[in-house]
Amino acid sequence: MRKRLSLLLVPLVAAATLVSTGAPATAHPAKPFPSRIELPNGFTPEGLTIGRGTTVYVGSVLDGAVWRGDLRTGRGSVLIPGTPGTAKAGLKIDRQGRLWTADFFGGGASVYDARTGTRLTHYQFTSDPNSLVNDLVITERAIYFTDSTRPVLYVVPLGPGGQLPAPDAFRVLPLTGPGATPDAFNNGIVALPDGDLLVAQMLTGQLVRVDPRTGGSRVFDLGGYSVDRADGLMLRGRTLHVIRNLTNVIAVVRLNAGYTAGAVQREITSPLLRSPATGDLFGSALYVVNGRFDVESTPSTDYDIVRLPA
Repeated sequence: MRKRLSLLLVPLVAAATLVSTGAPATAHPAKPFPSRIELPNGFTPEGLTIGRGTTVYVGSVLDGAVWRGDLRTGRGSVLIPGTPGTAKAGLKIDRQGRLWTADFFGGGASVYDARTGTRLTHYQFTSDPNSLVNDLVITERAIYFTDSTRPVLYVVPLGPGGQLPAPDAFRVLPLTGPGATPDAFNNGIVALPDGDLLVAQMLTGQLVRVDPRTGGSRVFDLGGYSVDRADGLMLRGRTLHVIRNLTNVIAVVRLNAGYTAGAVQREITSPLLRSPATGDLFGSALYVVNGRFDVESTPSTDYDIVRLPA
C-alpha cells in the first residue's frame, strides 16, 4: 500500500446560490499512515530507525544497502547502494543527522550523512571473521555496539558537540558476569536513564544490565518471563519493547523506578508480524521491520515494514 497523506479543504457552498460571507472551510480527516510499507523484493532487512520527520531507514544484511522511505506515504528508494559481501544490522540516527550502522560480519561500524548517503567515516573494531557486530545505542558521550559472538561492547567516544573521533579512537570493553555467557548471542541494546546499558540475549532469553565503565553485568529481573529470541529493544520512559523475532511476539515491559527490574504488561501479536527484527517508535505507533528469518531469502522474497499500536 502506498498512500499520500493529504488534507482536503472543502468549502461549504449554499445549495442554490453563493452568499457574500461564505461559511468556514471544513477539514476532512487526514488519511491514516499506511499499516504496511513494502521494501524491495530480496532486500533481506534487519535494522530499522526513524530519523527526522517521518523518514525511516532500513538496512540489509544481504549486501549492506540502506533503504530510505517516508512513513506517511510508504514510498522510498535505496539511499546507500549495496556491495556484495557486506551487511548492515542495527541502524541509528544521531542528533547531528548522521546514520550509524553496525556492519554485522564486517567487524566494524560506518557513519553516513543521513541526507546524502555519503560515508563520513568507518571504525574497524576487529578482524575476527566470526564476529557479528549486531546493534547499537547512541548516548550523549559515546556509541555502544554489541557483538553477538564475542563477550564485548565496542565503544566509540564522541567529542564536543558530538564530534566524530578518529577511526582508531574506539575501545573494546570486555564484559563480565552474565553478559559474557558463552553463546548467549548479545543483540539489541538500549541506554537506561541512570547510565547503565540493557542488552538482550537472544538465546538465553534474558536481559542483562551492563555497567558501561567496567563491563560488569547482572541479570535484569523480568519476574521469570523469558524473552527467548529477543532481537531489537526500544525504550521510551519506563516502557521497554522487546521484539522477539521467530516467536512473532513483542513484549511490552514496564520498568520499575530504579530500572533494576521490569514486569511484562502485555504481548503484541499480529498476523502482520513475520519474524520481526527491529523497530522504532513514532507517536503512538510501533514500526517493525519483518526479517522473515524463517524462510530462505531469494531475489523474489517480499519484505515489509508494519505499523502496530505501541
